[in-house]
Amino acid sequence: MKKLILMLAVVAGYLNITAQTTHQSTVKDTAYHFTDIVRLPTTSVKDQNRAGTCWSWSTTSFLESEMMRMGKDSINLSAMYFVKHAYDDKAVKYVRMHGCMNFAVGGASGDVMYVIRNYGIVPMAVYEGLNYGEDNHVFGELDAVLKAYVDAVIQNPNKKLSTAWKQGFTNVLEAYLGKEPDTFEFNGKQYTPRSFADEVVGLNPDDYVNLTSFTHHPFYTSFALENPDNWTWGTSYNLPIDELMEVMDNAIANGYTFVWGSDVSEKGFATKTTGVAVIPAETAREMSGAEVAKWENTEHLLAEKDAFKKAPAPEKEITQEMRQQEFDNYLTTDDHGMHIIGKAKDQNGTEYFIVKNSWNRYNQFGGYFYASRAFVKLKTMDILVHKDAIPAQIKAKLNLK
Repeated sequence: MKKLILMLAVVAGYLNITAQTTHQSTVKDTAYHFTDIVRLPTTSVKDQNRAGTCWSWSTTSFLESEMMRMGKDSINLSAMYFVKHAYDDKAVKYVRMHGCMNFAVGGASGDVMYVIRNYGIVPMAVYEGLNYGEDNHVFGELDAVLKAYVDAVIQNPNKKLSTAWKQGFTNVLEAYLGKEPDTFEFNGKQYTPRSFADEVVGLNPDDYVNLTSFTHHPFYTSFALENPDNWTWGTSYNLPIDELMEVMDNAIANGYTFVWGSDVSEKGFATKTTGVAVIPAETAREMSGAEVAKWENTEHLLAEKDAFKKAPAPEKEITQEMRQQEFDNYLTTDDHGMHIIGKAKDQNGTEYFIVKNSWNRYNQFGGYFYASRAFVKLKTMDILVHKDAIPAQIKAKLNLK
């Protein structure tokens, strides 16, 4: 028994050292060797840390790349500004719905466009959202406090909502994230969030659309994707999966990046240990366990027997029917938002999408990873892309101008 305990202690120590080394992004050998086909301009990799705000970081990164595509200066925008306003307005809808909707920090790319339309944008330096004694984002306490607050409101103990509840909610939110500025200085000029969005960022939210691919709604129509985090009930245009993949290919080939909402709870999502997301031909087992700690736990550090981790391996042939089955059986869920910024090929000539994550420089590729076409084809929930990135014939089917 003592020997067993000693052995377990040694293994635990090894795993702890391995996890720390990986987090520090020490470069290690990988079975995959990639050559970029195209890598579009983007800002530095950010770190959402322990906050389920991937939807905001990925879409903010996308906006930054869009500015660069349009020839504007590279600017780090505030992801937390979008989080603050989304949380604030989500509380109002949650109370109006008597609590019959999901209330959590999770969201969607459409939330960012909603905030831009209604409130504007600010630079990251103006609103970092760190007003609670942490050097990086840790939302556990904040999420719990806000949920308890709105639940107390909808229980309606006074038999009538007070006139103070909404201001009280905002006060709690601002105690953690900070009070947003009415005006601020940028490059020697005064701006409001609205004027900064219009004059400096210069992106029109109406130029961007969400696209998806499921058979429980007619193709070439739009519908509100049944995702618990879709609190704005934002709509996506529905395309056959091959046409959705055509949009992605056309976007990258013509200089457009896009936001990628995807399921990442797959055995083949090995972006920390191997740097890839693939759908192995072998039957995938279900993962246990938001973010890097959840999706890639220590069990996967030990799973080196998996063939796809040793070298590129055959993948499943993905069909529209498979996508629908995975979605209907809760095997494809809206786990994570990321930013696709290019394409690459491995040593066998197989193409992958280059994905910018928001988990800091957590792997050997500096916070980026490579998603196979099979993975993207099966596990994509939706994308957000500029309308001009859509091929003309598909755009016509959607009646997009």
